[in-house]
Amino acid sequence: MILEVREMRMQFGGLLAVDRLNLALKQGELVGLIGPNGAGKTTVFNVITGVYAPTRGTITLEGKDITGMRPDLITRMGIARTFQNIRLFSRMSVIENVLVSLHWRLRSGVFDAILQTRKYRDEEAEMRAKAMDLLARVNLDSVADLPAGSLPYGSQRRLEICRALATEPKVLLLDEPAAGMNPAESIELMKFIQKIRDEFGLTILLIEHQMRVVMGISERIVVLDHGVVIAEGTPREVSRNPRVIEAYLGVEQHA
Repeated sequence: MILEVREMRMQFGGLLAVDRLNLALKQGELVGLIGPNGAGKTTVFNVITGVYAPTRGTITLEGKDITGMRPDLITRMGIARTFQNIRLFSRMSVIENVLVSLHWRLRSGVFDAILQTRKYRDEEAEMRAKAMDLLARVNLDSVADLPAGSLPYGSQRRLEICRALATEPKVLLLDEPAAGMNPAESIELMKFIQKIRDEFGLTILLIEHQMRVVMGISERIVVLDHGVVIAEGTPREVSRNPRVIEAYLGVEQHA
């Protein structure tokens, strides 16, 4: 298993957001995490990525314990994420947004930057070439110099994912990437997620409310309700589970 969560509990005062969560992802899997609003899905992401230290339980990445580590260290170890609300630097250019995720790899120091040394210039050129390569792989290289905030909504989502890819993750967590998209955009997003999973050799954990998306691309689905796993299985198995229909899918189908 590349990522394992064991007996995770996350409690905020008297609120138990997640209780005894066990989750294991195999290398290359694309797994959906679904449940009604307030089920604890984003809390799970926040604990895995170090935003919160769990009240109880352990998280391992490739067998290494990352429980409670700082978010930047977890990113360096190979876990990247996107957010439900797009968090781009809207006034910066598209390529500058990607470069932000690459700068932590700089080996040159502050004085190299101030003096514009050869070492610094070479590293900057190398990073810019890498950023352009990433943008080309997500079909955004033609808009590299435009402000990120000027892109259509779907392109902004792709840019956010591209920025996460720039950290060279092993595991990618996507928090409602199809939020706000129309059906056509959602279909394109499904193809895009499957493409990057295959091209970059990623393991993906996906939170999504659009059933067309999560059922269409997930190989396995985990269902949370009030912080507790109530079902797990293939999309077909989950969609027929009475507890899931009662807690979530029934609501979705009548919404």
